[in-house]
Order: sequence, then C-alpha cells, then structure tokens
Amino acid sequence: MTPATEPDWSARPILQRGEVRLTPLGLEHARGLMACLDPATTRYVARGVPDDGSLEGWTGYVQRLLAQPNRVDWVLLVAGVVAGRISYTLNRPDGWVEIGTVIGAAYHGGVANPAGKFLLLQRAFEVLEVGRVQFRVDARNARSRAALRKLGAVEEGTLRRYQRRTDGEARDSVLYSVLPEEWPAVRARLEERLQAW
Repeated sequence: MTPATEPDWSARPILQRGEVRLTPLGLEHARGLMACLDPATTRYVARGVPDDGSLEGWTGYVQRLLAQPNRVDWVLLVAGVVAGRISYTLNRPDGWVEIGTVIGAAYHGGVANPAGKFLLLQRAFEVLEVGRVQFRVDARNARSRAALRKLGAVEEGTLRRYQRRTDGEARDSVLYSVLPEEWPAVRARLEERLQAW
C-alpha cells in the first residue's frame, strides 16, 4: 500500500453485524456501562473499573479509556442496548492489535461476544491488514479463556505477574493470538456460530 491508501488504524468506524453494533465509545455511554457491568463481571479487568457504583466513577472510567494513546474503544450494543465495551490496543510499528472485551453478564453466551469479536477481527485482518491479533486474559478467568479457545485463538503462554490490578494484586495474564493464515478458519467458525442468531 502507498502511504495515501494506508488505513487509519486509529479510526473508530461504526461496525454492525445483525443486531450487534459497535459505535465509538463516548461519555454518554457511562450510564449504560454502569447498568450492565456488575462487579462479578469486571473482577478480572486489570485496571480502572470503578468500584463505587457511581455515575461519576463510570464517567471517569470512560474518560481514562479515551485518553489512552494507541487505544480505540467502542461500546457494544445489542438491539440498541449497551452490552459492554470492546477495544483495540494498537501496535502499529510491529503490525498487530490487541482486542480487549468486557461484556455484561446478561449477554454471556449470546451473540454479543462472537459478533463483536468477528467485527474487530474482520477489520483487523481485512482492512488494517495486521500481522497478528492478540488477546490477554486473567489466568483465573475461565469463561474468557474458554471463549477464546472456542473462537480458535491459539494459547501462547502465561505472562506471570504481568500486571498489577487496582487492588494491588499481581495478575498472571494468558496470551492468545490469531494470525492472518488462521483467520479464514476462525472466520468460518464464527460465521457458523452467528448463523444461529
């Protein structure tokens, strides 16, 4: 690609698949995130999720996300209702992105996670032409680890005491990835799952 035609990695286009829509995260979504993300759902998020349950806390959380460099956040909507958030962390020099997701318990096991992942994987491989998509998950988060295996992501190993949580506890993170040559099979698997909705 010539520089004039290279995609803007920091763009936040609206992406949609069926009733699942990714729209750029904004302060107006703080109330919806507060409503759908309870402490049981967010206990494995590494940093910054408010624990006081206040709108001010959630607004500050969204502000902190939006202020981070090399990060692109969307709110994940199902039939117009906030179901969670999903993001890219961008590593343009090395040609990869990391997808981070937190979805409300009411939407676990439904269309939100596979459709959201499909949309960002599709953008990563087919628009941004990345060389790798990765995921980092708290080693204790059995639900997310099972979802990534079901997706077809490859487990690469555990980063021991990789992050310090806001409560001061050290977190082991398990690293997963999908490479461009694996995307067709992952895409086909996701397409098959999404036909059920």
